[in-house]
Amino acid sequence: MSELLAVGLGGFLGAVVRYRVSQWAQRFGDSFPIATLVVNLAGCLAIGVVMALAERQALDPRLRLFLGVGVLGALTTFSTFGFETVELMRRGAFGPAALNVAGSLLLGFGAVWLGLTAGRLWNP
Repeated sequence: MSELLAVGLGGFLGAVVRYRVSQWAQRFGDSFPIATLVVNLAGCLAIGVVMALAERQALDPRLRLFLGVGVLGALTTFSTFGFETVELMRRGAFGPAALNVAGSLLLGFGAVWLGLTAGRLWNP
């Protein structure tokens, strides 16, 4: 139960931070998705630190869940994508890393297009 609480509280905090960054970014207009770029980069930096500390067992497992799954999971899942891809490359699995990048981008864009198309056609 403490693990679920750690993830839930972290998720709440990450979602609030994401919302506040989006509010901050509105002052720059909407010609570029600056909020998404900021949270993606901050999330990638943060997950690198969190996972490096976790590797050295310098981080309590519940704090890792709070930060890595909760806060960063709600802030941006791009950080997890980045970490997993870098881990594949660190292990020398360059093919799977490239497949993860290409598949996530191409299939992700395709899924967005499909969702937009379905949503526009759906008439309840």
